[in-house]
This record gives sequence, structure tokens and C-alpha cells, in this order.
Amino acid sequence: MCTFFGVSRSGYYDWVKREHENGKDLFLRELIAECQEKHKKRYGYRRVVIWLLREYGLVANHKAVLRVMSKYNLLSITRRKSHYRRMLSAELRFPNVLQRDFKATAPNQKWCTDISYIKTKEGMLFLSIIKDLYDNFIVSYETAKLQDYGLVDRTIRSAKLAAGEVGGVILHSDQGYQYTSFSYSELTKEYKIKPSMSRPGTPLDNACAENFFSILKCECIYREKPKTLDEAQRLIDEYMDYYNYERLQVKCGCTPYEWRTMSAVAA
Repeated sequence: MCTFFGVSRSGYYDWVKREHENGKDLFLRELIAECQEKHKKRYGYRRVVIWLLREYGLVANHKAVLRVMSKYNLLSITRRKSHYRRMLSAELRFPNVLQRDFKATAPNQKWCTDISYIKTKEGMLFLSIIKDLYDNFIVSYETAKLQDYGLVDRTIRSAKLAAGEVGGVILHSDQGYQYTSFSYSELTKEYKIKPSMSRPGTPLDNACAENFFSILKCECIYREKPKTLDEAQRLIDEYMDYYNYERLQVKCGCTPYEWRTMSAVAA
């Protein structure tokens, strides 16, 4: 047949091989497309590999997954690298106890906190969060139209309510005026929380909090573009639930809540 059609035998078998590989790609493409549809294209290839194993018991080569995602336009939304501008030094109210040691051996040992904002046509919605460095679980979050100490106060009280005993936990923040206020100092003393503060002009000292806001905005806010404050609030509520209870983490292959629960069972 090869002689009749004027093609080489090697060319024919190469064609057969390519057809077989395309069949594999199509099978993998369908599964990856399902994953990206469910998670709104938030997963990179490493999380997709974990998802395939969890959902279908499929052990997939990460290079093959990346190749298929690139080939069929299934890549996740990428986050741009931030370039920080160094600021002038200022005297610290609290020492930098954390010293960029972002690892914890149990829940409620080390927390980080920060405030960011979401732009809408009706104005700004400010978001304050407390994140546990053990499992990246968002312990508490609060929103407000004003970026004042009251927003921080509610976030800490909400975290205390959710976590219970918080005596001795390190709470790391930047040098925002809310965290250098007398009220903040008194509340941390009341709860026996140990404040820690970034050095002046060094956002990397609080990189874990900055990273969460980057993920939130890239995977949710920038995609949905909320027009009203109510819409922004709804998106934040939905994403917080998704982040804590559904979004897989590459480092452990499970959600923050699952990792937190396993820690409680082991204890």
C-alpha cells in the first residue's frame, strides 16, 4: 500500500504514531478542560496534575500536562511579578519577630495580616485578612468602605472568635498606621498576641499576605471586574470559601482546610 500510494514505510508509521499521540492528547485535554472549567482557569499545570490524581486517580507527567494545556489554550491566568519601590526607613513600633521565617509547625503559631482594596464604580472596598502561615488558611477577613483601625479591630476579634485561644501567636503586619495605633497595641496585649512588624520599605517581609491578595485579584477580581460594592462583597465571600475549602495547594496537594483538619486529627 505504501508503494501504491508513493509514501515511505517510515513516513506511514510516523503518521500512525502521531495519530495515537493525538488520541492521548484529546483524552487529557478533556479532563484538563473539565478541571479548568470548574476552577475558572485558576489552576496552573502543577495543580492540574494534583487534581487529575485526586479526581480520576490519573498519574500524569507534569510536562505532558503543560504541553497539552499550552496546545489547547488551557493555561491558567498568570500573575505579573510585582516590582517594589524601596521607601525611606522609619522607626519601628514593634520589632520584626518573624524575620521572614514563614514556616510554622502547627495552626495558630504564626499569622500575617494586611489590608488591600477592590476598585468599583461606587468606590473602594477595603479588605483586611489574617492568614495562618501553617496551612495558608484565611482565619478571618473583614471588609469596609473606610480603611481605618476599626477594620483591623474587627478582623482580629473575628480571628480570636474563630481560633479560640490565641495567646502567644505571632501576628505580623506592615507599618500601616492602623497597626501602629495605641488601640492595636492594647488589643494585642488583651489577647496575648505577639505583634511583629515589617521593616520600613520592605514588602517582602510580609510576602505571604501580599501573595494572597495577588492571588485573589488575579483569579477573581480582575476577571469578574465588580461594578458595585455589593458585587465586590459577594465575590470576596465566594472566593474566600473557595480558597479555604476547594483550592488545591501545590506544596501539599490538598486544600488549606484539609491540611488544617489533618493537623487537628494528628494532634
